[in-house]
Amino acid sequence: MKKKSNVIIFFTDQQRWDTSELYGNPLDLTPNFDRMAVQGTHFYSAFTCQPVCGPARGSLQTGKYATSIGTFRNGIPLPENEKTLGHYFKQAGYNTAYIGKWHLGGNNLGAVPQKMRSGYDYWLASNILEFTSSPYKTTLYNNANKPVKLPGYRCDAVVDAAISYVNENQKNPFFLFVSPVEPHMQNQIDDFPPPEGYRERYTSKWVPPDLAALGGSAHQHLGGYWGMVKRIDEAFGRMLDALRSLDLLESTIIVYTSDHGCHFKTRNSEYKRSCHESSIRIPMAIQGPGFDGKGRVTRLMSLVDIPPTILDAAEIKVSSDMQGRSIMPILRNQCDDWPDEVLIQISESQVGRAIRTQRWKYCVTAPDKDPTMEMDSGRYEEQFLYDLKYDPYELCNLIDFDSHKKLTESLRRRLVQKMVETGEKSPIIVSSKTKIESQRNHWHFEADC
Repeated sequence: MKKKSNVIIFFTDQQRWDTSELYGNPLDLTPNFDRMAVQGTHFYSAFTCQPVCGPARGSLQTGKYATSIGTFRNGIPLPENEKTLGHYFKQAGYNTAYIGKWHLGGNNLGAVPQKMRSGYDYWLASNILEFTSSPYKTTLYNNANKPVKLPGYRCDAVVDAAISYVNENQKNPFFLFVSPVEPHMQNQIDDFPPPEGYRERYTSKWVPPDLAALGGSAHQHLGGYWGMVKRIDEAFGRMLDALRSLDLLESTIIVYTSDHGCHFKTRNSEYKRSCHESSIRIPMAIQGPGFDGKGRVTRLMSLVDIPPTILDAAEIKVSSDMQGRSIMPILRNQCDDWPDEVLIQISESQVGRAIRTQRWKYCVTAPDKDPTMEMDSGRYEEQFLYDLKYDPYELCNLIDFDSHKKLTESLRRRLVQKMVETGEKSPIIVSSKTKIESQRNHWHFEADC
């Protein structure tokens, strides 16, 4: 009987896509990720479906968009009746384990009640790890909800726990979700604290062009951020070495990705929650059975596509409820049908929607809606249009250009169609020109008064 492939998801927090040399970063921060991506399958154009921690995690667990499961902002728990990766793999005979940050347990800071653990048998996690830990003080909670203090720098502590789990569960197939909090900022001090000595290595080094142009807090924070990324990659490399030493590497599907990026206060007053590449584009690669030697895939891949993809690769039936798609038929050369765009839903900073194609980015917003209380709208206003071929750093907004009117109309229709496909009602989208003319008429009326 064929042995089932083990599956590990290594899920970082707030990691930009261009932290990797494969995207042009010259600092050699991620040699282990880069090697794994080259040997396996590298998804060059990968995106989150929601640039906020909790919603992105809910989508990754379920294969559904945040509006479909209701977790459209942080603090909303994942509904207990939602079937997750933990459930699917458990029902398929796998041992299931979750280690690290959860962020789907409502407003609980640390301990997560058993009923909110979504099918994971082994539990060593904290709901909002950045609030129950600091760089050298890591506290997770076990199956009995007892605090467990782990030694070492935080991402090392989480990965060490994952390595111990793998070592103790070699004989049975396992599904392991590893979720370090790095390189997320430490909220209480608004900083990105790396291990001792790592900030100095990267301060005043390479600055991505979008951050160099827009400023924000990049020059203050990048040294620490790059240092955190470097240590994560070193920890990831140790996990790969552990698998290799146990003769499990070739029989384990390993997914590496992140929940969203980081724009360092260049697009709004904080670090994410916008439609820009710096918020939504993420690193993504998979190695192991079904993925080794498949090279670089340039088709647009969404976080919501990972659940059906890894279930398909593990020969587990993909539920028709999932809104993502498995890319395995593409990798197996069985078909060539794949969406030409990805949908992004935005909450907390705005009720926003965006569509991203290979070349274009089109974004709309609902300014009259409360983004902390309402997850959608019947009316949106156009906000951004970017030509990513000639303006990859999104420095020139084309939304008001007459030369792009027909293109904007086409993208508007595609966005509405994509929203309807995910279960949202067909909205009205007011063109930027209409909005401006309406404002002018309003101003003229007030002047006449």
